[in-house]
Amino acid sequence: MRLTIVGGGGFRVPLVYRALASDEHATRVDELVLHDTDETRLQRVAAVLSDIAGEYARPPRVRLTTDLAGAVSGADFVFSAMRVGGLAGRVCDERAALDLGVLGQETTGAGGVCYGLRTIPVALELAETVRRVAPEAYVINFTNPAGMVTEAMSAVLGRRVIGICDSPVGLFKRVARLLGIPREQITFDYAGLNHLGWLHRAVVDGVDLLPGLLAEPDRLMQIEEGRLFGPQWLASLGTVPNEYLWYWYYTADAVASIEKAGVTRGEYLLEQQDRFYAGEGDAFARWERTRLDREETYMAEGRASTDAGERDDEDLDGGGYDKVALALMRAISADEGTELVLNVPNDGTLEAVDAEAIVEVPCTVGADGPRPVAVSQLLPHERGLVTTMKDVERTTIEAATSGSRSAALKALALHPLVDSVTHARQILDREMAALPELSRVLVRP
Repeated sequence: MRLTIVGGGGFRVPLVYRALASDEHATRVDELVLHDTDETRLQRVAAVLSDIAGEYARPPRVRLTTDLAGAVSGADFVFSAMRVGGLAGRVCDERAALDLGVLGQETTGAGGVCYGLRTIPVALELAETVRRVAPEAYVINFTNPAGMVTEAMSAVLGRRVIGICDSPVGLFKRVARLLGIPREQITFDYAGLNHLGWLHRAVVDGVDLLPGLLAEPDRLMQIEEGRLFGPQWLASLGTVPNEYLWYWYYTADAVASIEKAGVTRGEYLLEQQDRFYAGEGDAFARWERTRLDREETYMAEGRASTDAGERDDEDLDGGGYDKVALALMRAISADEGTELVLNVPNDGTLEAVDAEAIVEVPCTVGADGPRPVAVSQLLPHERGLVTTMKDVERTTIEAATSGSRSAALKALALHPLVDSVTHARQILDREMAALPELSRVLVRP
């Protein structure tokens, strides 16, 4: 089976390769094609993969290319992990907002809108290429903002594009650990959009164990969500939110913490990864040190603001998106009927949005792809956030596909975490001046 990764020079590609190399199933990937527009990054990542390959009996063979059509042709699965504008673009997203006192996080806030504006045209080019040269392939999208990009690509690929994220996986692992019950024995009732979802129930043998957990503050403080949100707030909500909802419930705290740090997440990663890609010597050792540092500092602004301390050792394995991707490919190829949380068409699962809207919900996955399972409906405040953000996503897609600057301004200004039309306009002006990847998209008034 052949897997193509678009964005194959990305820092987290070795995580995927390690998962593939350790896979012993009959439907395993035996050929990995890495595509990137940057040959230097491809070669650096390939050196890391070469070291990893030596640890396994049957590692996938690797091919590198900068030709998109050639990379995609013949693929069974295409993994989209591109970053249009690179980390320098992320830094601009963060700073253009933060300098105005607005949250610029890359998927939550103004940064997510700006990232989506310049990414969607490139993602649609990939979708068209897949439809032309590999129409039977599934596209697994991890390109952020994942839900928005998946929805844009679905206009071309329909149900053959599936969005994935590792945040729900991490949440489920931590809750299962608190309950002392294997994750596979728990039915997790989770729903929302990407980076905007809530765990409503954790059911074992027909009994929801979440209310009891929410009533025990000391136990909640043993996991990241309890320390980030606070046990009292979780008890008030009656749910456990996706960790990214910290930016929504504690917006002022998030902005203040980032400003106090003096360095945004993008600036930190840019400096860190520049050292890795420019380095010489033992590629794998450098990558592993950099990866561990990256994981240890994940959402550091939240932990600094709430005195949450360091991340638990169990949360430092790379997040798990590589394992989600592998499980998804295997479930489709072997018709396994696996349950995974994915970004898929709503199909009436949530009453808050229409059938075509991409939502993040548990799905059963087999040979015909994923199908959402029944979940609890969103609570009133959750419904309000989801419907508003779905409108922001769709307005962003409209702006990116039409080239309309006024639609882009509307998307920014309607985002609840952007506090005024004036600031939205200033953010857009700064982004347009700094990023040719965006100015090439927004060519109409």
